Amino acid sequence: MLQTIDLRGQNLLDYRSALPRADFDVDAAVERVRPIVAAVAERGAAALAEFSERFDHVVPTSFRVSAEAIRAAEAGLSQELRTAFSEAIRRRRLVAEAEAASDVVRVELAPGAIVEQRLMPVRRVGLYVPGGLAPLASSVLMNVIPAQVAGVSSIAVSSPPQAEFDGLPHPNILAMCGLLGVDEVYAVGGAQAIAMFAYGVPQVCPAVDLVTGPGNIYVVAAKRLLRGVIGIDSEAGPTEIAILADDSAQPAFVAADLISQAEHDPMAASVLVTDSEPLAQAVVAHVEAQVAVTKHAERIRTALTGSQSAIVLVDDVEQGLAVVNAYAAEHLEIQTRDARAVAERVYNAGAIFVGSYAPVSLGDYSAGSTHVLPTAGAAAHSSGLNVHSFRKQVHIIDYSAEALAELADYVESFAAAEDLPGHRAAISVRRSS
Repeated sequence: MLQTIDLRGQNLLDYRSALPRADFDVDAAVERVRPIVAAVAERGAAALAEFSERFDHVVPTSFRVSAEAIRAAEAGLSQELRTAFSEAIRRRRLVAEAEAASDVVRVELAPGAIVEQRLMPVRRVGLYVPGGLAPLASSVLMNVIPAQVAGVSSIAVSSPPQAEFDGLPHPNILAMCGLLGVDEVYAVGGAQAIAMFAYGVPQVCPAVDLVTGPGNIYVVAAKRLLRGVIGIDSEAGPTEIAILADDSAQPAFVAADLISQAEHDPMAASVLVTDSEPLAQAVVAHVEAQVAVTKHAERIRTALTGSQSAIVLVDDVEQGLAVVNAYAAEHLEIQTRDARAVAERVYNAGAIFVGSYAPVSLGDYSAGSTHVLPTAGAAAHSSGLNVHSFRKQVHIIDYSAEALAELADYVESFAAAEDLPGHRAAISVRRSS
């Protein structure tokens, strides 16, 4: 089912060109999204209704979900699911609070010369929650909790309306919002939701400063198109898992984890990097057996047989590390001997799952970590969504007259060297006062 890429005996300076990736053409999607975004900016709620009918096949009675509907969804949770949601919330909040431990850095460079770096929360954010192939209630807590802990004062959530729920988002999504105390929720999906957040829609939704959360290619295209009007967290592509494993790994575990990500999307990427050909063969056998009895078999087979998924054979774990660092996976599992030591040598990954008992599914829901992570190699330069994603770093410069005088000659020399006499004058006028 999975293609094989044999890198044994090859010592490449850059493995990226040899590794599989999904074909995710955001530029082409931008052109399809551009008229949608423009229509929402020009026609507001009328455009939201038009696109809701076209894409979601239902027009909500009200685009903003009522507080009564949120309370009803929360009350309708089974005790089992309520407990699972609550424990995931508790663990994610504990980690987020640790991330937010310090928000002021103060340096006194000389008497009266003080520079502070203060972390200030974004004022208002729009959080997008997908509702297509899977109603991702987990994405609600992954977006909302770090925003709340960061101190964001105004939080709005949007998720596609569902025809089977009378034009409301999925009840589990609404229930999670209720558990988190979020009462501003919109039944708007896709690119039009991002446009609504960016421009605001009169009598529906005020504009936001930052939009976060995953979505399909059209959501990603809208975020790219509107970057600058709003801040965005990232341009997240199809989900991906890489597993670095040696012959100590359990083939059934590896197969199950590859399948778990393939279940998300036909474009999802599942990549096994191993120096053990017997393990690779055993994993293939387990994949075939497990897919045959799973619910979303067609979707999973499409993902696993796609060009973005593969088994990559390497000479040893050392070469395997070079490969996974080049791939920069959204999710990276280490299932090797001394997995913790191997994991500490990884420098490119959105999240690293250590050993046989830390599967990606754990992080998707209840580990306490974030599951909104960089994809398509962006883990080489970007981080997952966290408290700091919702804060701005602001420098505060506080100098006394004496502290400025001590430094004035240097500043004036710098300004003269850059041929900016106005800058120099802004110093000298204070020296002569």
